[in-house]
Amino acid sequence: MSSSLKIYDVIVIGAGPAGYTAAIRSAQLGLKVVCIDSWKNNKGDSSLGGTYVNAGSIPSMALLESSKIYHLFKKEASEHGIEVSDVSLNLKKMIKRKNNITKQLSEQIKTSFNHHAVEFIHGVGCLLNSTEVSVSPLNNDEKYIIEAKNIILATGSKSIEMDCAKIDNEFILDSKAILELETVPKKMGIIGAGIVGLELAGIWNRLGSKVVLLEAQENFLTAPDFQISLEAYKLYTHQGLDLRLGARVMGTKKTDKKVIVDYQDLDGNHRITLDKLVVATGRRPNTEGLAAAEANLLLNESGFVHVDENCCTNLPNVYAIGDLTLLGPMLAHKGLEEGVFVAEHIVAGQRTPIDYGIIPCVIYTEPEIAWVGQTEQSLKAMNENYKVGIFTLDATGRGQASGKTEGMVKIISHAETDKILGIHIIGSHASELIAEAVLAMAFSASSEDLARTIHAHPSISEALHGAALSLDNRSIFHL
Repeated sequence: MSSSLKIYDVIVIGAGPAGYTAAIRSAQLGLKVVCIDSWKNNKGDSSLGGTYVNAGSIPSMALLESSKIYHLFKKEASEHGIEVSDVSLNLKKMIKRKNNITKQLSEQIKTSFNHHAVEFIHGVGCLLNSTEVSVSPLNNDEKYIIEAKNIILATGSKSIEMDCAKIDNEFILDSKAILELETVPKKMGIIGAGIVGLELAGIWNRLGSKVVLLEAQENFLTAPDFQISLEAYKLYTHQGLDLRLGARVMGTKKTDKKVIVDYQDLDGNHRITLDKLVVATGRRPNTEGLAAAEANLLLNESGFVHVDENCCTNLPNVYAIGDLTLLGPMLAHKGLEEGVFVAEHIVAGQRTPIDYGIIPCVIYTEPEIAWVGQTEQSLKAMNENYKVGIFTLDATGRGQASGKTEGMVKIISHAETDKILGIHIIGSHASELIAEAVLAMAFSASSEDLARTIHAHPSISEALHGAALSLDNRSIFHL
């Protein structure tokens, strides 16, 4: 390994949402920045954006939108008086469109790096101590060391693997490989009915695959409010998803270009035969090889980096952000905010803390699920005195006109103060509607504040207004 070559103000390891945001904001503030990232595209070249851009939310969302259009013409267009015949699926072209979108977004990050003079290294970075990072270039050049006054760790997370379902990305796939298929499997199994599993299931169900979800938990979607999860179960089952709860996969084997899955539930042992099996059982922090042993970076037993309220690790001027920590959920927008937060903390020494209690969560299915704040079950566990208002989307004129009548808005407020404690949505454009909810809670709004806010009519956002009014039985339309 050669001696130190360059000294920077900030070294960022990882170019996902948290990493590239930290790098760009640091450069905007006048710091000399280098970002190291090891992601390779199918050609072996660098592709900025991490899992989020290359194999996660962006490609998944691109395919979801395409699958919704295909499903519209196949199943729903006639309801609008549009008769369409001979609709065919060109999955290769659909995948190509998805790849073009991820490439474009990756190029936008690269352009922003160049504009702000962020140096980029395609390689693997390893923390040696609080000021030094070892760089292993992916072009087979010799390793070298770089130094910085501040180091930001932002290497994200990766899929959890299962011993009983070894991924080969031919028959047993991870969440990246499933987005690359160029033929629709007749029957697909997904291990895990969480956020990733449901998003993938929705795509392939609309494209014509028979999808079976095997979820080990007895309860469906425990993170959102229970009433929203119950509605989601009904809607997704109606769409054709085969949701099997309490189903623990015991083993798999491949034979005759099929995957045989053995699983166990309360009714005993079962076996199903599938064309493809997807493992979507969650994610874990990508901390393997991130720091040398002598660096003494403190991790917990699950591999998460220990940080304080300023995202600082146990090492001075070394920060960890995004999926590497237990501060807040594993979400891209959480990482984006932390990237800005840490950059400004480095320069100014202080900044308004991030309020992790009002980070919106979204499941990009159709209909979408979005929520912020407390759930009814969490408030019950705390013996909190609360009240609930619900408004269904079928009571909105915009919902009926667009044919998007499935779902509801649920607002929970404090029974005495009326302060909004949580807002939960299932329905079309829930990911957009939740922004108003987050803003309201950021300003400690009451449900009466929402009730007195004039919403455009007709619009889907009127459901928020209606839910606020329904807290005091003032809603104009019946549910």
